[in-house]
Amino acid sequence: MTPDASINVLGGALAHCSSDPLTGYFRDGACNTCAADTGSHTVCAIMTDEFLAFSKYVGNDLSTPRPEFGFVGLKAGDSWCLCAARFLQAHDEGCAPKVSLAATHARALDIVPLRVLQEHAEPQG
Repeated sequence: MTPDASINVLGGALAHCSSDPLTGYFRDGACNTCAADTGSHTVCAIMTDEFLAFSKYVGNDLSTPRPEFGFVGLKAGDSWCLCAARFLQAHDEGCAPKVSLAATHARALDIVPLRVLQEHAEPQG
């Protein structure tokens, strides 16, 4: 699998998303992607209790630890490379988490409009 270029939605170098917990399609801490990543794990989202409850409700439980897969479970405040379609669904339902634009891969724009990502951008400071 050859990764796509590590470019973020702003056109710059893709920033790191999270090492604790370790995230990314390649489990490299970044929202890198490739043609095989059919889920487009490209949005660096900062988890909230509301989003985690929504995700569980729609069938993707991200909060329950699954040690057999090396997954510790997510909690509010954790950053995670989220599927772009799930982020858009959460936006449409009014419970999208904040995102790090610098750490969100440009391929997310194939699914989520930039203005939507900007609406949920984590304040830079």
